Amino acid sequence: MKALVWLIMVFVAGCTSAPKDIDPVKPFQIERYLGTWYEIVRQDHAFEEGLSNVTATYSMRKDGGVAVLNRGYSAEDKEWREAEGRAYFVNSSNVGHLKVSFFGPFYGAYVIFELDKDNYQYAMISGPSRDYFWLLSRTPTMPEDVKRRLLAKAEALDFPMDKLVYVSHSRND
Repeated sequence: MKALVWLIMVFVAGCTSAPKDIDPVKPFQIERYLGTWYEIVRQDHAFEEGLSNVTATYSMRKDGGVAVLNRGYSAEDKEWREAEGRAYFVNSSNVGHLKVSFFGPFYGAYVIFELDKDNYQYAMISGPSRDYFWLLSRTPTMPEDVKRRLLAKAEALDFPMDKLVYVSHSRND
């Protein structure tokens, strides 16, 4: 029984760690990060499959954590889908490394490894492994040269580029 508890603890702790050689940004200011972000590019997963117009909105919780609202449109179902979660800093509030949960006590890593530190206009996020990647912007589009530069950095960090989905933000859905 002790071995099972230990394995569960190792597994859960491993889910909130940053992937090897992915360093969270610092200094980081959560107050500047709050608000709505648009997904520009992502690695597709079942929880976002087929969604367009995807946004993530962050706000402060009363307990000091961060409320997370992910929202996207399913053209197939002709409806909006939403997922509410919560996030907390893994170590320090001045480091862009949080743990996020959408399912009870289970947390996953949310590692901000690239950020427009001047204006907080774009960010690159990793999950607990390189199989989770998001490029976010404060606007539904971003300049192509900035997008190319950021995706080149993601590729240099060994994120799988063949699994990327470019997210549509047409409001015709």
